[in-house]
Amino acid sequence: MTTVGIVGGLGPEATIDYYQRILKAWEQVEPRSAPSMVIDSLDVWRGLRLVASDRPGLVDYLLGSLRRLAGAGVDFAVMTANTPHIVFDELAARSPVPLLSIVETCAEEAKRRGLRRLLLLGTRFTMEASFFPDVFARHGMQVVVPAEADRAWLHARYVEQLLPGDFRDETRAEVVALAERLREAERLDAVVLGGTELPLLIPGTTIAGMPALDTTALHVAAIVARLR
Repeated sequence: MTTVGIVGGLGPEATIDYYQRILKAWEQVEPRSAPSMVIDSLDVWRGLRLVASDRPGLVDYLLGSLRRLAGAGVDFAVMTANTPHIVFDELAARSPVPLLSIVETCAEEAKRRGLRRLLLLGTRFTMEASFFPDVFARHGMQVVVPAEADRAWLHARYVEQLLPGDFRDETRAEVVALAERLREAERLDAVVLGGTELPLLIPGTTIAGMPALDTTALHVAAIVARLR
């Protein structure tokens, strides 16, 4: 049986969501059985400090997890967060096991749907880095991010509320309002929920009348397909 290694804890709520979604999706593939998974849980707060000030240190921290997973015999690995993909290329070059990218998976689905201009929501690190725009550009699509003040606001909500598992109705309404405001101004086709806690805040397939690309759901589907 193929085994997936999961670099988890980044953050905990999303890791739990991945585990439950993988089990539920697998039930549709092989009822009354379960896929083989190994989870290595990291410290999300340490990860945030590293992504902010020490990218080589972040690579080493994530590589430590990947090496532990490789030692446990996994066949491939995933990270249950978008932000650590900021160093995905460096990790992929040094990882002892193949990695399955959440960003590439999302870009492939967006291309399949014929989308061209997409709003990216997530942490400040994700919205301000080039890894989403670069991958989507290779597929002929453009990624748009909110203005600086909106990025700062969303990042604060992400770190102070979503990562600790505090999903508030008022925050949900504010994020939807942000997407509504940008939809016409930026001529958007869709919204990328580029943080794996965002689908927990805003479930569903649309936001502000636009398709919502749930990066967790897309990643889980790709994981299950690879496990089969």
